[in-house]
Amino acid sequence: MDCLFCRIVRGELPASIVFEDEEIVAFEDINPQAPVHLLVIPRKHVPTLNDLTPEEDALVGRLHRVAAELARARGVEETGYRVVLNCNAGAGQTVFHIHLHLLGGRDLQWPPG
Repeated sequence: MDCLFCRIVRGELPASIVFEDEEIVAFEDINPQAPVHLLVIPRKHVPTLNDLTPEEDALVGRLHRVAAELARARGVEETGYRVVLNCNAGAGQTVFHIHLHLLGGRDLQWPPG
């Protein structure tokens, strides 16, 4: 598969990896929108939120728990952070492999975008 994130997971493309285990990889976004901007992805390729099945329910929960752990590790747990999962191009998804954006380290306005 030629998916950008699958290639990062396989080690074919460089990334500033900050966390990895048997299910999840997290790395620095190459175009950060905040002082803390990490991408948290499953190793398993799932193109969009619409493609998730009940078998991935636990994985999606783990993605969020890892994001919270990384927020704590980056020092934004108390000041606040945002976790975003875009679905399809109209919502800003550019890589079709589900991923959470963990953003923090500055005031985040609402509504976004």
